[in-house]
Amino acid sequence: MTSTATDRPNRGRQLSRPRRENRNGLILTAPTLVVVLFASILPMILVVVFAFSEIRLVDIPLLGSQPIDWTLDNFTRALRNPSFWNALGTTLLYSTLTMVGSVGVGLVLALALRRPFRGRGIVRALLLVPYVLPLIAAATIWQTMLNPQYGLVNSFGREFLGWETAIGFLNTSRYEVFGIEVPLSLLVVVLFEIWTSAPLSFLFITARLQGVAPGIEEAAALDGANGFQIITRIVLPQLKGVILLLCLLRFIWTFQSFSEIYLLTEGAGGTQVMALKVYTELVTRADIGSAAAYGLLMSVVLIALLAVYVALSRRKVDVE
Repeated sequence: MTSTATDRPNRGRQLSRPRRENRNGLILTAPTLVVVLFASILPMILVVVFAFSEIRLVDIPLLGSQPIDWTLDNFTRALRNPSFWNALGTTLLYSTLTMVGSVGVGLVLALALRRPFRGRGIVRALLLVPYVLPLIAAATIWQTMLNPQYGLVNSFGREFLGWETAIGFLNTSRYEVFGIEVPLSLLVVVLFEIWTSAPLSFLFITARLQGVAPGIEEAAALDGANGFQIITRIVLPQLKGVILLLCLLRFIWTFQSFSEIYLLTEGAGGTQVMALKVYTELVTRADIGSAAAYGLLMSVVLIALLAVYVALSRRKVDVE
């Protein structure tokens, strides 16, 4: 009886099985929560605080010792600055062209290589080289080829295409082609991004094509459908989901692109996108508050565009 009476307090302190499982789950997820807190949540909070305050790099040592002066001046200056709207327009154009180009090229390559032939594995491996190539190496290769003095492209153009002068592909905002002015440097960075990112779209679409039942295509061919009809009416509808996903991911990634454009042009030739604008405000002007405001506006624009995309997707699903 004594041992039983002694065990009662210990039993009262024991946790039930659901509580023990909940405690163990919290212990296991605690490291991840800490990493997310310090790597994502805390920086986001600081960006919001800096965006609504007047603070420069020289004011960093004074943080915490002086009260924060809350203000909307950073946003007012940004929205009234023509360079903000130019950077936003450039970013939207760059993201849209890159999204369409990378997904479109990946789709064409995946459809072209879906039938077995000798050497298909080698061709597929070669297509992945731009994607696995280090970014700094890829940018250096393109800079060398497009150099106006010794670049391969300009040498070929002067030798065989009759170019009178070399073309500065990486620092020319506007260039006339067949009487039409085109944003040359922007198109170059778009082509570079398509070249490096199309292999990823190719992989996604190729993987999805493996799940397309060949019997459906054979039945359609027996019913008299030609190759174009099989592709457009049977294959492409089954790829719609992965194509929409790739478009969404590609737009998000390119909307935030910085390294590719900075390495190629450093924002010259009309290629200053929003990410480069944030970098300029932070590093060149040493204005943390302005850079945070630009970054926050950039996030707001992206969230708004994604909300429109989700709304249109749901509406399309409801209609179907």
